[in-house]
Amino acid sequence: MTHPVYGRIDGAVVIIGFGSIGKGTLPLIERHFEYDASRLVVIDPDPGTHTFLAQHGHRHLQVALTPENYRTVLTDLLGQGGFCVNLSVDVDSLDVMTLCRELGALYIDTVVEPWKGFYFETAENASRTNYALRQRVRDHAAADPGGPTAVSCCGANPGMVSWFVKEGLLTLSRDLGRDDAVPSDRAGWAALMQSLGVKGIHIAERDTQARRLPRPRGTFVNTWSVEGFISEGFQPAELGWGTHETWFPDNAYRHATGCQAAIWIDRPGAITRVHTWCPTPGPQFGYLVTHNEAISISDYYTVGDPGAPDYRPTCHYAYHPCDDAVLSLHEMFGSGRQQTVHDILHVDDIVEGIDELGVLLYGHDRNALWYGSRLSNDAARRLAPFQNATGLQVTSAVLAGMVWALENPRAGIVETDEMDHVRCLEVQRPYLDPVEAHYTDWTPVTDRWAQFPEDIDETDPWQFRNVLAT
Repeated sequence: MTHPVYGRIDGAVVIIGFGSIGKGTLPLIERHFEYDASRLVVIDPDPGTHTFLAQHGHRHLQVALTPENYRTVLTDLLGQGGFCVNLSVDVDSLDVMTLCRELGALYIDTVVEPWKGFYFETAENASRTNYALRQRVRDHAAADPGGPTAVSCCGANPGMVSWFVKEGLLTLSRDLGRDDAVPSDRAGWAALMQSLGVKGIHIAERDTQARRLPRPRGTFVNTWSVEGFISEGFQPAELGWGTHETWFPDNAYRHATGCQAAIWIDRPGAITRVHTWCPTPGPQFGYLVTHNEAISISDYYTVGDPGAPDYRPTCHYAYHPCDDAVLSLHEMFGSGRQQTVHDILHVDDIVEGIDELGVLLYGHDRNALWYGSRLSNDAARRLAPFQNATGLQVTSAVLAGMVWALENPRAGIVETDEMDHVRCLEVQRPYLDPVEAHYTDWTPVTDRWAQFPEDIDETDPWQFRNVLAT
């Protein structure tokens, strides 16, 4: 099987972090880029990383990056130029991004990550939000435009799902019999979404990957980074807040500064449930876990003054992780203690299932359209090594973001909403088969329990009041 080579990386290739996503990204870099193999290095504090990398002929620097050492370590490795692929936890994305741009190096990450201690040692909940983390990056981008490209938040979600939103809008436009031109800028995309009558977007995901053995008690099992999931799960629930909403949660708060596109709820996202829909299960519960894309999508598609917009869609993550992860969450929140044993399901552990990840565009004349990837673990095993379906959706988006950065090396700091979604999906799609569109007549008030009346708004089924599970 041959793979296209998308370009050459001049200078060093520095990968920060070598968990499940780092291990899956490395073979895609090997397949699709020319580079100096002697200048590829992985930075990871885990000594076990050395054995794997030594077997594959790559260098391992066993060190944990900190606020005190990151500039020295990265400057020595990158010199001038190269590409920094930040797939770590507990390493501040903005600090590393800023240094890379000073060094003339390209940069990409999958999340706006803070330094260690932020998630559990920051006292004020508003300061622990992804809104606050993202706004730091957006403020820096506005103050220092142009220059070497740094791609912020380019994984499956955030990342790939922003490209799916645009493909979903174009699909909806065609299926409504319209002749809309493909927008060429942010204002055009926002106007298209508004004209199509889209009230909001769920990043609707169902992970059905499962192994044969039951989850051991006292172990947090997941299909991707346990540390990453626990950290974001303990952050306050967040969502982009749309102009069609007529109700406001009692425990929710607005932000006084920044883009003002989102609100936060004074409750952990990983125990805040919402009603949503995916093709395989149909109606389901999801967790309202905070994610960058919930804010960036609502921000990107805002029409008018951000403080008093003419139009803005509601947007939030609605995540049903694999069943073992759901049980792990129940155990963790029920006991009040984090499990000390973490287990990521390896591709060879999994005996069945898919990761169904897409965007549910709702409130328009066709009611709701789910557009996304339905990648199976079996397909992931065939397509690329060292990753399950969840991981491959992330790593292939990293690949697409790297290609875009190489082809647009002076774009400054960008989010995936601002990138050429056609080019990015052209690179990523071979690793996502199948990508599908599904319409549904379901709404959040369909088949609700008549025996136990709820305080819902029957005049508009797509109010967040109806989406939020009581």
